[in-house]
Amino acid sequence: MNPTLYFWRTICMRLFVVLWLALGAAAWAQPPATVADAEATLSQARKDIDALRKDLDEQTNDDVLVKRRGQALEIQTQADAIAEALAPQQASVAARLTELGPVPAGGKDTPDVAAQRAQLEKNNRNLDAQLKLARLLSVEAAQTAEQISALRRTQFQARLGERRGSLLSSGFWSELRGELPRDLARLDDLFDDIKNMIGSTPSWVWTALILLVAAVVGLRYWTGRLLLKLTATRVPAGRLRRSVLAVAVVALSTVTPALVAELAVIGLTWHGEVADDTQTLLTSLVEMAAFGGFVAGLGYALLSIHRPSWRLPPLPDAIADGLRWLPLTLGVLVVAAWLAERLPVLINASLTGTIALNSLAAGIMALALMAALTRAERLRRGLSETPPARPFWLAALNTVAWIVLALSLLALLTGYAALGSFLVRQAMWTVVVFATTYLASVLIDDGFTTLVGGPVKDEPPTLQTRLRGQAAVLLSGVGRLMAILVAAVLLLAPFGEAPADLLHRLDQLYKGLQIGEVQIRPGAVAQALLVLALALLSVRLLKRWLSTRYLPTTELDPGMQSSAATLFGYAGVVISVALALSALGIGLERVAWIASALSVGIGFGLQAVVQNFVSGLILLAERPVKVGDWVSLGGIEGDIQRINVRATEIQMSDRSTVIVPNSEFITKTVRNVTHANPLGLVQIKLPMPLSTDAQRVREIMLEAFGAHEDILEAPAPNVFLDGIDNGHLMFNAKGYVSSPRSAYGVRSALLFEILGRLAGAGLDMAPPSTMLLRTEPGAEPPRPPETSAAAPQ
Repeated sequence: MNPTLYFWRTICMRLFVVLWLALGAAAWAQPPATVADAEATLSQARKDIDALRKDLDEQTNDDVLVKRRGQALEIQTQADAIAEALAPQQASVAARLTELGPVPAGGKDTPDVAAQRAQLEKNNRNLDAQLKLARLLSVEAAQTAEQISALRRTQFQARLGERRGSLLSSGFWSELRGELPRDLARLDDLFDDIKNMIGSTPSWVWTALILLVAAVVGLRYWTGRLLLKLTATRVPAGRLRRSVLAVAVVALSTVTPALVAELAVIGLTWHGEVADDTQTLLTSLVEMAAFGGFVAGLGYALLSIHRPSWRLPPLPDAIADGLRWLPLTLGVLVVAAWLAERLPVLINASLTGTIALNSLAAGIMALALMAALTRAERLRRGLSETPPARPFWLAALNTVAWIVLALSLLALLTGYAALGSFLVRQAMWTVVVFATTYLASVLIDDGFTTLVGGPVKDEPPTLQTRLRGQAAVLLSGVGRLMAILVAAVLLLAPFGEAPADLLHRLDQLYKGLQIGEVQIRPGAVAQALLVLALALLSVRLLKRWLSTRYLPTTELDPGMQSSAATLFGYAGVVISVALALSALGIGLERVAWIASALSVGIGFGLQAVVQNFVSGLILLAERPVKVGDWVSLGGIEGDIQRINVRATEIQMSDRSTVIVPNSEFITKTVRNVTHANPLGLVQIKLPMPLSTDAQRVREIMLEAFGAHEDILEAPAPNVFLDGIDNGHLMFNAKGYVSSPRSAYGVRSALLFEILGRLAGAGLDMAPPSTMLLRTEPGAEPPRPPETSAAAPQ
């Protein structure tokens, strides 16, 4: 093959691998295509599990245990994939057998049906056997992985409690001086191997790789400026710009050192003649370079030294500028601590040299963290004469950090090197997880607030803007909760957990939780929430279309239109919930226990709620009252504004609203003024003297009724003479208006008009009846009752 072509092909392949690692992809085994392939795969998996379990309890090398556990997890994943692929096939075969039905009693199938039945039964048995074997192997692989994890934890805890030579004792240093020449000689051998690998690579390859490294570095700065420009011009205004730029800085800082390290590994392994241990070290070096760059980029993104206005955390400029050395220092120390752990294993260094190197790396990292805490506190106190008070959680976290770092240094000095190194690494890991979770939560909150909530400040407060704001807050809360859960999984993992174990835990989280016969998965939950949201949105849009477009074109009155739209909304909500449960994997036939639980709740305390709900449905269906009716119920009189699920809103004449339970309209007597006849009656009764011209009074009252614009022509107004009462003629005038609500005002206006016309015609109304008390002659008039209080002056 052409060396140049091989060179570029190798570079492209390695770059693809680096990008794949940076994105955190995991290559899981694909399920086999046929039953025969599944059988062969499961048979090999059975042999692999037996090999993994062989002399497991006697194994003390942690690297071997990690490798075996990874193989067990791969077997479990492959077995799960096979079971997931075979389950639909078996269900299909079983369904076809069900369609064929049982063999007819006393008869035989036709040859074609018999052959089909035999083949289906054979396939069903094979699939059932393979499915059971796959599930069994998955369980055995999981048990093997858990057994290895328990063994590793036991050994890890034993190493943590093991005490070696103290760094403060002269015996440790004397032993180190004795072992140091041999360790340095082995390290020189490793350097010689690296020199040989460098020398075996052609000079033109190194020249091309150096140019590529320069191009990668230049591309990193050019991409950073381009992303800054795009973020400032293309991303919507607000905090989203800062969070997007911070994520971009972290991504660039992660990819750049990984690409540089990968190019160096390409140059060292150009001819491919590298030992397995060295190859493993070089491959892991690329991963650790990416992680170190991630740590450094995370610090640069959060401190934002060159752009203080884009800083995400509320840090003063003085503190951020004083800690500008910290991100790169921690990134380098992370890689150095990893090398201090791997190099002694590679060169087979002495135990004393290994302890010294690990203690040195852990001690420097602990001192760097303590220096950062001291520097930040000093800068905070120097901001003003009275430094701002810290939140309680921050002060508590700072105290815990000092205690952990002090204990780690004490453990390193007193000979507990494993415990001290572990405390320092866990402290560093906790800082990285907290910072990453903070950045992720800020990005999620800013993204949903800006993209879903929209520019609320520039828009009037409408129903749509409020709904968008509520959706943004809800989605942001769910996303941040998921980020916190992932952070908790990463922090609460057992001691000694490897990255592959964490990825497997996340994969198990994706597979979900088995509760009875229901498999609750995060993907299914997200799908159910999406279905519910889309269904409710569709119901809302259809209800609005019915209310504003379709129902007004029908012959239904406005009250019936409102009732129909409300019933459609209730039915749509029920259907939406049913669809969401189906998407979650819970069929409607499995909701019987929910119904039984609800029945118990109804029997104890929900009778009134259910009674009002059923009454609301009756009101909407039978329509004894509807929206817009004028009703009177128990001293409450007004217009019905809305009929809800539980209660009905009535607006009274003083513009106040009364909430009446729906059951009141079903169980009590209701006066509906506008139920059958929407017209309003205007009635005026006038007493006139006996000497009055009755015909003239009737004409005047009819003229007044006819002249008023609100009095209807049909039914026509009329004036009746009720009779003679106490020497007075009783005139009764009646007219109708279009609505009872306007009857009171029209009656008042007609009274003014009629009294004016009567006065103009010289017709006086009869005086009110009076009662006279006659006193007998010689009798004393009655005296008022005496009171004990003194009379007023």
